[in-house]
Amino acid sequence: MYNPKSDNADEFICHEEVLDTLAFADKNKNNKELINSVLAKAEKGKGLTHREASVLLACDDENLNEKIFALAQKIKQDYYGNRIVLFAPLYLSNYCVNGCVYCPYHAKNKTIPRKKLTQEEIKNEVIALQDMGHKRIAIEAGEDPINNPIEYILDSIETIYGVKHKNGSIRRVNVNIAATTTENYKKLHDAGIGTYILFQETYNKESYEQLHPSGPKHNYRYHTEAMDRAMKAGIDDVGLGVLYGLESYRYEFAALLMHAEHLEAVFGVGPHTISLPRIKKADDINPDDFDNGIDDDIFAKIAACIRIAVPYTGMIISTRETAECRERILKLGVSQISGGSKTSVGGYFKPMPEDENSSQFDVSDRRTLDEVIKWLMECGYLPSFCTACYGSGRTGDRFMEICKNKQIHNFCHPNAIMTLKEYLEDYASEDTKAIGYRLIENELKTLNNTKIKEEVGKNLVKIANGERDFKF
Repeated sequence: MYNPKSDNADEFICHEEVLDTLAFADKNKNNKELINSVLAKAEKGKGLTHREASVLLACDDENLNEKIFALAQKIKQDYYGNRIVLFAPLYLSNYCVNGCVYCPYHAKNKTIPRKKLTQEEIKNEVIALQDMGHKRIAIEAGEDPINNPIEYILDSIETIYGVKHKNGSIRRVNVNIAATTTENYKKLHDAGIGTYILFQETYNKESYEQLHPSGPKHNYRYHTEAMDRAMKAGIDDVGLGVLYGLESYRYEFAALLMHAEHLEAVFGVGPHTISLPRIKKADDINPDDFDNGIDDDIFAKIAACIRIAVPYTGMIISTRETAECRERILKLGVSQISGGSKTSVGGYFKPMPEDENSSQFDVSDRRTLDEVIKWLMECGYLPSFCTACYGSGRTGDRFMEICKNKQIHNFCHPNAIMTLKEYLEDYASEDTKAIGYRLIENELKTLNNTKIKEEVGKNLVKIANGERDFKF
């Protein structure tokens, strides 16, 4: 029985409820009266249930779909404006004991080079990321209790936060590691992490167990209930995601929203982020071996419907996708993207020889961070390196309350302007600077609060003069 308040994954991600939802969506995908009523509800910006959103996703009426996409763009603007937050992944180790059939890190893969960064190597990687201009990273590691114990992750976080190089520093470390214990989540919380991210890969339990035939990740309930343990341990910002291509996208969409509803029902806080990855080619992985791939049109529809259904959440699209695909998805709801990414263990500090390539997946958008920043600005977006919410305690229910009331602009917009100025002064090419300075001048005019505008103006002068003694 479906019970969003249950602590049992088989009940808050109820297989029968997902199937009933898909049947309901199929029955009503051309029900214009119902779809228009769902859109009218969505226009209020309070979100939709998994069943309502699934009807929108199934809709194949061209005129109604145009309304869906237009509403997604409006909601994105209402909640997040034109800001796009930048980050980069940092792979610490690809040692892994799991048997995941879609990931080249699986234990039986004997062709991929195995590597684990030392703390000195991590320091070098961080310096390279800082020299690019990054302030926010997401650390990644395979699951291996011998090579990648929680102590290694904690030491790595301490190393990352401790690197101060020129004007650079990593101000926020998000963590994407395997499901673990409440005790270990408490340790991550105490280490000062930002968001804990864990992709479900697939919510279909039968498919999940087939795709994870061996290793600790085989345990569906332990994995699916990880966010509950994390939030009970004090981590109030968590990030969800599925790997599209493994299972029916409509099944995953409904179940993903059920997971968000569960977190809201139990903790009063839904997911801080939802990521949108699709399976990509890797060392011994061929996406064509999986028969649930989705094209760019469906991918865009998923993004739009997630934005409408969960208006408060941050949405992430990585360099897995091409520049063209990312540009299309950005306006439909995405608020965070990676730039200049490396998906191998090491590689930022010095080029990776081909025979040492340990990439988890092929990167489709290979542009430098500076090229991505320039592109974003040319597309009308305001690149942001802001991490002020974490530093000021605006996380969890405190962030959500502000965001749901559409007031996050008052905090994030000024900080986005200042952190862009910081990037332009310290790292940008001359072409990027020219565009950025004009953008900042225009963005300042949009600040309605006189006091905030004056404070931002003073800080912009400080940044231009090389001062970095205030928090963003």
